[in-house]
Amino acid sequence: MNKVLIIDDDKELCALMKKCVEQENLAAIVAGGGIEGLHILAENKDTCSLIILDIMMPDLDGFQVLQQVRQTSNVPVLMLTAKSDEEDKVSGLRMGADDYLTKPFSINELMARVNSLIRRYTLLNPTSSTETDCMVFQGMTIDNLNRLVFMNNVQVELTGKEFDLLSFLAANKGKVFTKKQIYTHVWEEEYAFDDSNIMSFISKLRKKIEPDPEHPFYILTVRGVGYRFNREA
Repeated sequence: MNKVLIIDDDKELCALMKKCVEQENLAAIVAGGGIEGLHILAENKDTCSLIILDIMMPDLDGFQVLQQVRQTSNVPVLMLTAKSDEEDKVSGLRMGADDYLTKPFSINELMARVNSLIRRYTLLNPTSSTETDCMVFQGMTIDNLNRLVFMNNVQVELTGKEFDLLSFLAANKGKVFTKKQIYTHVWEEEYAFDDSNIMSFISKLRKKIEPDPEHPFYILTVRGVGYRFNREA
């Protein structure tokens, strides 16, 4: 699951942002200051997909935190400030911030930017790579090294693209991808298939791996959006 690290000394605002983030099926971790935030990031750097970072804090300000974050991580940073000073915004962006919000802001705008930044980051830098040698789920094992799939210890014969498709979705467990995004990642070229062809690939794959293809457990349809690998698998 994507984790959002919130670094802000305003406890009430942090509680509100944490609640809103969690309502989007994202995990949220709160740090009350810059030093604490850097410690938490060090412990969660492989699973953190976004930092919401306030500028005005008593120990380290947001610019100082951002400088240290950028020494070791390219995780997107959304900066918050009570100032509307253009110089602050330009400084933050030049130091590596990805986006800016000026307080007060609407929760809808905050969450739109959070989702946009995470979506962009996870597409360009998937936290779980299909290069992982082996992935184990309920009743399923994906051996990426040898490009084999086992269902309840019985090997399942997949075509090359079926394997790539399954491995990609499984490596990004719980994340929703549109058909276009799936094609771009699996076929690694500009989107050329129509939706029916992607649906056909999903259907064929389900028939090979799902106990009940009519009621899939592993590859789930997100109506109006695309597909995701079941986070409960």
